[in-house]
Amino acid sequence: MQELVLNQPVGTAKSELVREAAQADPRREFEERLAECGPLAFRVARGVLRNTEDAEDVAQEALLRGYKNIGRLRDRSRFRGWLVRISFRLALDRLRSAKRREKRDTLWSRPAHLPPAATVEDVAASNQFQGHLERAVEELPEKLRLALLLSAMDGYTMGEISSMLGVPLGTVKSRIFIARKKLAEKLRCYANTIKTR
Repeated sequence: MQELVLNQPVGTAKSELVREAAQADPRREFEERLAECGPLAFRVARGVLRNTEDAEDVAQEALLRGYKNIGRLRDRSRFRGWLVRISFRLALDRLRSAKRREKRDTLWSRPAHLPPAATVEDVAASNQFQGHLERAVEELPEKLRLALLLSAMDGYTMGEISSMLGVPLGTVKSRIFIARKKLAEKLRCYANTIKTR
């Protein structure tokens, strides 16, 4: 049990010594109990984690937290159980974190997240569709084709296309909309045949 020390306004040097002595008591007590409870913190962590390296890290973290928070422990006779709880909770946190990381890594390493390999039929259909797309774009009126190509292929914004072509922004938007609609109509039958394969 910690003693109650009353400071009297005798001098600041004396009050600082008393404060340092009050802080040194719990730390000295912690160091005395460390030899007894340090291996226990490791054994608890090792029992949860089943890994020596991780258990050493957790035990070290538990001892560090115990050292920093020894002043908060009201009943010093419960030091051993208090340190065991710290070590146990830290070990559980590390175990949960490792399981989450393992699950995430496993999910992303599965082939299900990778796109399926293209078959010969898929490549042929894609090439055939590409030819139809190019022909359909060539058949668009020049004003529509130019606006669409600047937007879709070259990546210009509507405002940039408007200034390049010297037409209002609304005109650019309507030209791109009409061009996409005409392309969709021309390619609808080809898209349906590709989906059914």
